[in-house]
Amino acid sequence: MKSRYITPCVTVFDKKGRLDPEQMLQLFNFIKYSVSGFVVMGSTGEFFSLDMKTSRQLIQLTSEFPKDSMKVYAGASRMDIQESVELANYAYECGLDGVMIISPYYFRLTDESIYYFYSEIARQTNAKIFIYNFPERTGYSVSPEVCLKLAENFQNIIGLKDTIPDTMHTSQVIKLVKQEIPHFEVYAGYDNNFSHNILSGGNGCIGGLSNIVPEFFKSWMDAFAEDNLAAVAAHQQTVDRLMDIYNVNDLFIPAFKKALQLRGVINSDQCTGPFKGVTERQSEKIKQILMSAGFAG
Repeated sequence: MKSRYITPCVTVFDKKGRLDPEQMLQLFNFIKYSVSGFVVMGSTGEFFSLDMKTSRQLIQLTSEFPKDSMKVYAGASRMDIQESVELANYAYECGLDGVMIISPYYFRLTDESIYYFYSEIARQTNAKIFIYNFPERTGYSVSPEVCLKLAENFQNIIGLKDTIPDTMHTSQVIKLVKQEIPHFEVYAGYDNNFSHNILSGGNGCIGGLSNIVPEFFKSWMDAFAEDNLAAVAAHQQTVDRLMDIYNVNDLFIPAFKKALQLRGVINSDQCTGPFKGVTERQSEKIKQILMSAGFAG
């Protein structure tokens, strides 16, 4: 059974809060031979705090990385349609495989407004677009019907990242949209929903824990490829333990960066303000979670 795992990369900053290209490349190389691809400037990548200059810098850095068979994407999420178009077009010009765009937040949008937002962007770019549905952050959900209408009317809208703890919405998108448009890609947004996504006919997961233990997710994909149900189940039980990392800190991103530090991948756990690094007690908790799942911290 085929599956794909895509890493929404953290954005690594130096002690002055500037993008650190060298450490970003260290992270890219760490995940390179384990996952199917990666995306920069997702939620895990703190897109919401990055100005346009830094965003373009990160897109360019990503485009220069020797990706081999991996797919590489960039977030182009902005409240302003034209800024999303600008980032999408720049990613396209740089040769990235596509962009991921969250629907606007702050106001709860109607289906008509959601359709308008994505259709306006799709009309103004040749970049391939993944709809990013994250109702915990936007206050509403992009419906399966809107996904289908967008995919039917715009060939460059090619998939969905569905960041919802409950798997019902994702399975409804798979059932409705992929039945009509088989090449439309549907990904879970939480690591522990990977198995359900694949078994329901989806494409895999765009999950943050693959920053930290990419080798584990390669092993999980291998289990699916070998139709080894026992191994798939064992991986599910392990990821359920790893999910505790999300709850170490009120915001999970500092915990992810600390875990990457503990694994020796990056040197800095700097985040954009107002987010601060984890405490010593929280760092010990992360070590315990990693060790309980079989990974040295």
